[in-house]
Amino acid sequence: MGKKWWMESIGYQIYPKSFYDSNDDGIGDLNGIYEKLDYLKDLGINLIWICPFYDSPMDDNGYDVRNFFDVSKEFGTMDDAKKLIDKAHQLGIKVILDFVLNHTSDEHPWFIESRSSVDNPYRDYYIWHEGRQQDGQKIEPTNWGSFFGGSCWKYDELTDSYYMKIFSDKMPDLNWKNEKVHEEMIQIAKKWLDQGIDGFRIDAVSHLDRAPYEDVKGSTDRYPLDWNKFSNLPKVHDYLNKLNQEVFSKYDCVTIGEVGGEASIDEGIKYASFDSNELSMVFNFDHNWCNNLHEVTSTKQLKTNVVLLKSVFNKWQKAFKDIGWLPLNWLNHDQPRLMSQYGDHLYPLASGKMLATALHMMRGTPFIYQGEEIGMTNFPFEDVSQFNDISSIHAYRYHLEKEPDDPVKALKKAALSSRDNPRTPMQWSNESYAGFSKEQPWMMVNPNYKKINVVNNLKNQDALWYHYQRLIDLRKNSTYKDLIIYGEYELLDPDDKNLYTYKRFNHQQTLLIINSFSRKKIKYDLSKYDILNKIVSNYQKHTIKNQTIYLKPYESIVFEVKEKL
Repeated sequence: MGKKWWMESIGYQIYPKSFYDSNDDGIGDLNGIYEKLDYLKDLGINLIWICPFYDSPMDDNGYDVRNFFDVSKEFGTMDDAKKLIDKAHQLGIKVILDFVLNHTSDEHPWFIESRSSVDNPYRDYYIWHEGRQQDGQKIEPTNWGSFFGGSCWKYDELTDSYYMKIFSDKMPDLNWKNEKVHEEMIQIAKKWLDQGIDGFRIDAVSHLDRAPYEDVKGSTDRYPLDWNKFSNLPKVHDYLNKLNQEVFSKYDCVTIGEVGGEASIDEGIKYASFDSNELSMVFNFDHNWCNNLHEVTSTKQLKTNVVLLKSVFNKWQKAFKDIGWLPLNWLNHDQPRLMSQYGDHLYPLASGKMLATALHMMRGTPFIYQGEEIGMTNFPFEDVSQFNDISSIHAYRYHLEKEPDDPVKALKKAALSSRDNPRTPMQWSNESYAGFSKEQPWMMVNPNYKKINVVNNLKNQDALWYHYQRLIDLRKNSTYKDLIIYGEYELLDPDDKNLYTYKRFNHQQTLLIINSFSRKKIKYDLSKYDILNKIVSNYQKHTIKNQTIYLKPYESIVFEVKEKL
């Protein structure tokens, strides 16, 4: 295994619209990120992933790209982007950008040309179909559903045909069977890498191929969502192999694909094993939903399935042990806030630190999502009008169709998994609008900002922020650096419903990581080990008697140990 700079990185994901507003228009921007780079440097991270800031009509907050070679006016200019990249590099921070391969905006010049006539040179840049007849009416080519609800086909009157869009109506899918699309994307990647960025997080990378256009069978839904129709299909690997050969392999860059929660281990290995010649790593979402979220209406009712969570982490850790590398993250801009999903509102500090330790001591490259380091939580939605995210609005309508007499329940269920939760403005201080802006932000600020914010965290050495800083420092600067980054991982006690325990070891050292997911006090047997050192803990004191540790609620502790013979 060749060691790469990105294996030794600690990442931080930035959603620019919500990070920091430098010009007081209510919208976060590139200069806002620029102004906060010193804050990120103090935290210790050395890699930032910035969500899209390309020119966009913002139907999906920037993932609907109108021009890959320009910056959306809300975020600044290309000069601002260059200035940000330069300062980040001066501080020792690498920069990766989102690269959207599956679709563009319907306002992109390619699509404007594509829809103008059936014989336009750009027609085949997108997926068009004339539709089919049913009872004398023209209908969609298939009954496939979209991720954002409704059909994945959109009728276009201009040429009396349908285009495919597996996300929103304003995000037509590119046709990757067309080699001209490959060449366009190769040029986009090269241009940004030549601007000095250090790689890409590749959005929706698993969706570049399509199954034969045949209806989904056996569903009562009008437009059933079947991932198998456009996820992790064989041709995706051919396309990525070409991108790697033509671009990625020619730069010292990192590429991280988003393959969602439907990619198998075997597919993950195809994408990102050391010899796959496709991507450096892949994000999967298997660990994001290991609770009863779909059965409840309140975060206070959530219960983590610890056994399932451990098994998910373990299967990916084991599969990539010798043949590849993994990113580590609890959430991103599409999932509920960590503290609301897996934390405990009665023990926010202890559970927050425990969750941080559990993730950051594993093998892989950790990513922190903005606000995670201060314990930000889901937004307390009270009305559907508060949703900004189009998929959340579709989710509300879906739940309302199921139970039309209970709109409150529909709202609560949609709110639990809403993508708006992680997108609320970053909570910098207890000043108005959480110090994010001096004007009304584009999205509502979580009302708990007066308690949960950066300033309050930095004032208290026992705060969550300093725990993250300590974990980062262990990975970057401690005598355990090589072990934490490159050492072996072994899951312990797989069937324990309360504890997530594992070992990290190499030829010189062994670490025992103990994480309690319980409000109860729990005993753990240490008789197999000689305790050499306490590395990090979320409580100042711990209780060990007769070779047993008595764990407090959500206690998390890392020991250097020697195993007894």
